[in-house]
Amino acid sequence: MKLLVMSDTHGDAEIIKVVRARHQDVDRVIHCGDSELDFEHPYLDSVKRVRGNCDRDKGFPEEEFFEIEGKKIFVTHGHLFNVKSTTMNLFYRAKEVGADAVFFGHSHVLGAELVDNIFFLNPGSLLKPRGLDEKSYAIVEFVEGAWKVTAFSDKGEEIFQKEFPLE
Repeated sequence: MKLLVMSDTHGDAEIIKVVRARHQDVDRVIHCGDSELDFEHPYLDSVKRVRGNCDRDKGFPEEEFFEIEGKKIFVTHGHLFNVKSTTMNLFYRAKEVGADAVFFGHSHVLGAELVDNIFFLNPGSLLKPRGLDEKSYAIVEFVEGAWKVTAFSDKGEEIFQKEFPLE
């Protein structure tokens, strides 16, 4: 499984197009909200996408759940879970829905962690990053019992690569 995860593009449709073109070998593209585009925008075609606090189109769901290669994925923007203050609310929701991985945005802060064998990723922002100078997104894979994340800048340069083996 190979997933392209992005968030908080805030109206920059072209960066979505560029990043998708750069990673055509992925199994699924995920946008964690605040695209500020119409739900039916062509650059979001076939993308698992959710509504952020800046998205006006009510066609976006607040949460998205799907399964891929036996892994249950939960996607939300994060504003409804107060992720700028704590990820505990998001953790409880992930437990409630039986998620193996959680992808979220809102804070614009790139980060990944494994908590109680649930993988959490915020891919940062492709427009207004916080905590780093680089605008960012991520490629996530599940390989040989471990979540592997590679974070990239908007220019396609690797920021970091980390593995999170399940216990």
